[in-house]
Amino acid sequence: MGMANDLSEKLALDACNAAEALDDETIPEMIAISVGTTSPTTEELYRTAVRVIQAERRARKLLDARIRAAEDKLSLK
Repeated sequence: MGMANDLSEKLALDACNAAEALDDETIPEMIAISVGTTSPTTEELYRTAVRVIQAERRARKLLDARIRAAEDKLSLK
C-alpha cells in the first residue's frame, strides 16, 4: 500500500497546513469524510496521518516552549 499511504500522508499534511493557515480545525475532518465515501482504506490511512501530524505539532510546541523557558532562565543569571 505504498502509493495509498504516500497519497494519504500528503493529503493529511496539506489538510493540516490548510487548517492552520485558515484557522479552521474542521478541514481535516471534512476531507476525511469526503475520502471515506470512496475509499474506507484511504480514509483510515489519512486519519492516522492527521493524528500523527497533529500530535507532532502539539509536542513540538511544548518542546519549543520548554526550551525557550530554559533559555530565558539561563539569561537571567
